[in-house]
Amino acid sequence: MENSRQAEDVIEIDLGEILHILIRKAVWIILAGILFAAGAFLISEFVLPPIYESTTKIYILNKQENAAVTYSDVQIGTQLTKDYAELVKSRVVLEDVIKSLDLSLTYEELVRKLDITTPTDTRILAISVEDTDPVIAMRIADAIREAASLHITNVMDIKAVNVVEPANYPEEKAKPHVLQWTLIGGLLGVLLVCAIVLIRYLMDDTIKTSEDVEKYLQLSTLALIPLAETKDAPKKKKGKKAPEKPVVEKKQPVKNSKKEDVPEQQAAGE
Repeated sequence: MENSRQAEDVIEIDLGEILHILIRKAVWIILAGILFAAGAFLISEFVLPPIYESTTKIYILNKQENAAVTYSDVQIGTQLTKDYAELVKSRVVLEDVIKSLDLSLTYEELVRKLDITTPTDTRILAISVEDTDPVIAMRIADAIREAASLHITNVMDIKAVNVVEPANYPEEKAKPHVLQWTLIGGLLGVLLVCAIVLIRYLMDDTIKTSEDVEKYLQLSTLALIPLAETKDAPKKKKGKKAPEKPVVEKKQPVKNSKKEDVPEQQAAGE
């Protein structure tokens, strides 16, 4: 009995019918995608502040003085690259940068602006700094490179840190990506409308056609009763009425009482 009840409670989803419903609502889905994409474009282009990124690179080689560079030195240096990255993000380095540039930032805020990447199988550290001002981003990146070079030489006991390239002046904004925001906005609009259409379809349990009667109630339909004519049905044209004849009122002549009374008076006098 329980198995049969569970089988009756299972909701069947017709994928073909869902696809048909989505096709019928294609105009609304496309329109929502266009509107959301346009909104995301306007927000990313005119509302959000532009963020610029400046990058500087350093090269670290751990070797003894007056000694040739061996393959083991390169391999050990590659394994220590993550250690160097942590030293760059250390509180000593970043607080020194905040103090030297007189920045109105905390250590945590500066860490969020900082990004350190390492190309594969290299000992090059790329130090990138993001800021709404391109000049400040460049100055912070150079200051971090100088403070980190000194801190790495003291902690790792190496001779020097070589500068691969100084911080560049960013001419184009790095964030937000207008094209990426536009595509994501359009996709969200399409998915939102599709979700609303599917939810309305799944929540609608009304019987609409004779096929629904046979499918859900397991009853066969004997006949279909046509609906009565509604107000929307075409109305019959009324025939033209014959023009009505104008009604002319006949006025009865008014008798002059004075003229009629004169012969009567004369007759009376006689």
